[in-house]
Amino acid sequence: MVGKSQIKFIKSLQLKKYRKLNGLFVAEGVKLVNELLQADLTPEGVYTTDPKLLIPQFSSFEVISESVLQKMSGLKTPNKVLAVFRIPESKQAVLEEWTLALDGVKDPGNLGTIIRLCDWFGIPQIICSEDTVDCYNPKVLQATMGSIARVKIVYTSLATLLKDSEHSAWGADMHGENIYDLRFPTSGILVMGNEAHGISDEVGALLAKKVSIPQVGPSTAESLNVATATAVLLSELRRKGS
Repeated sequence: MVGKSQIKFIKSLQLKKYRKLNGLFVAEGVKLVNELLQADLTPEGVYTTDPKLLIPQFSSFEVISESVLQKMSGLKTPNKVLAVFRIPESKQAVLEEWTLALDGVKDPGNLGTIIRLCDWFGIPQIICSEDTVDCYNPKVLQATMGSIARVKIVYTSLATLLKDSEHSAWGADMHGENIYDLRFPTSGILVMGNEAHGISDEVGALLAKKVSIPQVGPSTAESLNVATATAVLLSELRRKGS
């Protein structure tokens, strides 16, 4: 039986400071939890109102009522399954082929969508600046739709990494070269910047090339959403990359 203290503890993991303190994060929803159970992650507790929703090979769970799930959930409408996982140990960035780097991306929905895009376009790793939103934020996890199980995410100093890397870095910039006039090299680092301010000056100074997605027609749109721009650039990278 799940007690009040356990519910309170699980609820606390909605906050970054408690995730960091305990080395744990919460995942909610049938698809997300099942994806993570099949990945190389360690479940500390799995709770469900319907055991038939879990993958058949997993048997270590606790059946709870809808009311208990509601109390421990961070969602307005809980989705039958909730699990607590251990946060994987930090790994070093491995620069092979193409890597995506995020410089100060703050919105959880944007990061979650970008993780899903990397899964779709076969980008196995995302390097995040230390001020990028936590990838274990519940809103990020929901937006990944399970893709976080297949994309490695490393938090580090982007400036230091770019200085030490032998791979050239291309960064998205409103005033960069037209991406449709360029051909991507066989490997590199694609840098996407903060939603409001773009790539920081420190990181921007280390870019080998700045690239842009040209605006068509008389539109007055100020810019593209960072996740949307990432989708366009990754598609072009895969279409024209050597």
